[in-house]
Amino acid sequence: MRLRAPVSTAVAVGIGLLLLASLLFPGFESMRDRILGWAILLAAVAMLLGLFNLFQVHFGRIRRGENIVYSFIMLAGLLTAFIITLWQGRAGATANWLFNSVQVPIETSLMALLAITLTQATVRMIQQRNDLMSLVFAGVLFILLLGSAPLFGVELPIFTRSITPYISQTLSVGGARGLLLGVGLGTLLTGLRILIGADRPYGG
Repeated sequence: MRLRAPVSTAVAVGIGLLLLASLLFPGFESMRDRILGWAILLAAVAMLLGLFNLFQVHFGRIRRGENIVYSFIMLAGLLTAFIITLWQGRAGATANWLFNSVQVPIETSLMALLAITLTQATVRMIQQRNDLMSLVFAGVLFILLLGSAPLFGVELPIFTRSITPYISQTLSVGGARGLLLGVGLGTLLTGLRILIGADRPYGG
């Protein structure tokens, strides 16, 4: 089957082979760091392009009269934060104030909403599928909620200092590392399939 983009395929395969060789053989660390630096630079450029596209989409909505208030607030916040951070740097006083006074409360509210949604979804899951794993999931969620904050102003030391830290810092970390190991092996297998030609994301 003829490749539609042989140059892109050759570049992708070549860089993949170089990075794979840098992991298997010593002496290629500087080359690997340089390639990763290029990748970080390209990711930064892609983020800037994404911001430009976001600005263009919401500016078009304002011109067409669609969701003017929300688009205007989003654009005003985007430009304000971008200009202040570009002027002062990420360690600037105003930039840190914007982050701590706007971004952190929004993320905290979203996390609280996530906790409520997860609790509601757990109750529905138990109603629809009342098995052992559902009960275990609900029990672990209940313990984590009790240990995350005082209950009606009363702290429960057995949850906040013993059970919840053990679950979040030991059991959860072990499960997360297992998931990351699976993701890494899957990524390595996908890269090898692309290198040997079994999968052709850049070709037809």
